[in-house]
Amino acid sequence: MAIRTLTRLSVALFLSSLAVALTRDGRPNGNLPPIPAVPVPDVPTDTPVTSRNGTTLPPYNTTYYFEQLIDHNDPSLGTFQQRYWHTWEYYEEGGPIILFTPGEANAAGYYGYLTNSTINGRVAQQENGATVVLEHRFYGLSNPYPDLSVQSFRVHTIEQAVQDLVYFTQNVKLPMPGGDAVTPEQAPWVLIGGSYSGALTAWTMVDQPNVFWAGYASSAVVEAIVDYWGYFDPIRQYMPQNCSADVEAVIAHMDQVFTSGDETAISALKAQFGLSNVTHLDDAAGSLRNNLWDWQSLSPDSGPDQQFFQFCDALEVKDGVSAPATGWGLEHALEAWGTYFANVYYPLICGTEDAEDCLGTYDPTQSYWTDTTIDNAGRSWEWIVCTEVGFLQDGAPPNWPTLVTRLVQPVYDERQCSYMFPEAFPTWPTPNVAATNARYHGWNLQVDRLFFANGQRDPWREATVSADGVYVPSTPTQPIAIGNGYHCSDLIVRNADVDATVMDVENEALGYMKTWLSEWTKP
Repeated sequence: MAIRTLTRLSVALFLSSLAVALTRDGRPNGNLPPIPAVPVPDVPTDTPVTSRNGTTLPPYNTTYYFEQLIDHNDPSLGTFQQRYWHTWEYYEEGGPIILFTPGEANAAGYYGYLTNSTINGRVAQQENGATVVLEHRFYGLSNPYPDLSVQSFRVHTIEQAVQDLVYFTQNVKLPMPGGDAVTPEQAPWVLIGGSYSGALTAWTMVDQPNVFWAGYASSAVVEAIVDYWGYFDPIRQYMPQNCSADVEAVIAHMDQVFTSGDETAISALKAQFGLSNVTHLDDAAGSLRNNLWDWQSLSPDSGPDQQFFQFCDALEVKDGVSAPATGWGLEHALEAWGTYFANVYYPLICGTEDAEDCLGTYDPTQSYWTDTTIDNAGRSWEWIVCTEVGFLQDGAPPNWPTLVTRLVQPVYDERQCSYMFPEAFPTWPTPNVAATNARYHGWNLQVDRLFFANGQRDPWREATVSADGVYVPSTPTQPIAIGNGYHCSDLIVRNADVDATVMDVENEALGYMKTWLSEWTKP
């Protein structure tokens, strides 16, 4: 079996190379939403790992390769090398195999999910299990084909990703004692995921029952939604009230000016935010979503110096005094936000790049639309967005408060699908979320031994089973636990150390896993 050790330095260099070419958070354009990836745990050292019996094991960052089918509907097409990471630090014969995929990201930096700094490792430690991190097809270096073209993406589907997980369990020979006899018929498997990979956990257990004995789905976006304006609603509910009040006021004013036809007022408002060079008004107004998108990176252990809170402080702290809950009002907020965005925030997301190049989305010749080189997570994720899940993060409907411009509607994003994948979408597509929800049951899915973990402050909450206005009962066979966390906060143990509600979620999950795994018997 091929093995390669990836050093922490090489991971750092890889990530820094992305930062040079893209926006500070890895996006190819400042008006594309951030990928809803799971948080990266603290990276353990490269030193060898010691098992419970004192055996020295390979470092966590040792990379293994699995021969995965290119197309599960046509095995004759052969295989590709799918990367995975693995440790048997806590394993004892008869213990479970804990499988995790970070989903829509290069998985090289995610081997921390092998350790007990995550819920994965806590389950393994409690149940004498082994942990595995598997890279998702078409992310990182696990690619069925040497490019990310539309032709290659023929096998980039949720269905194929589900089958990858199943085929892996049935055929992998883990490089540990007894690792050639751990198929689902020989050992219980637990599937864990967060965000998209949390949904993938639920969808896999719905679509392919009796493979995984138990599952843990954190912030699982199980309901595919085209117009996902609800992304911003948990942010509006939980951000400082003075900040939300002033953001709503500024956005309402911007929408009014940008739809007024008054070219003088339009030009002045664009200039106030440093956006004079941005041609299209929906691009200019949509770029302010960036300040709200920073919420997604928060966690319970985030300090007050986080970018999102710096933004709110810029609007709400005047002469050392914080605004009341109603905010300072439009006049101050408009000046403060414009100054902050133009002078402080724009350089953070775009550097010295021209505003039209960084934030404009109407030039189909820009290189990021046509870059088909591998390890381009943004392109791989956009394919799934455009075809199967939607999640287009736009302005709220007229009868609802909105933190972002109503000039940005689903057609704004659907147009970009045509730019990125013209061979597949000669006209603007509507993601086929109806088919996704019909096959995998969305909010209505019912699976035995599947634990849902959600956070009240998660911007992806409205696509989970804990969405407002959606009643999904919590049952002993499909429990739902919700704490005060953000996006996938419960996956990381350090968040439980600072938030008792997250700790309660993790401990409840461990209790269910103990019960469920005790019930497993060989078929």
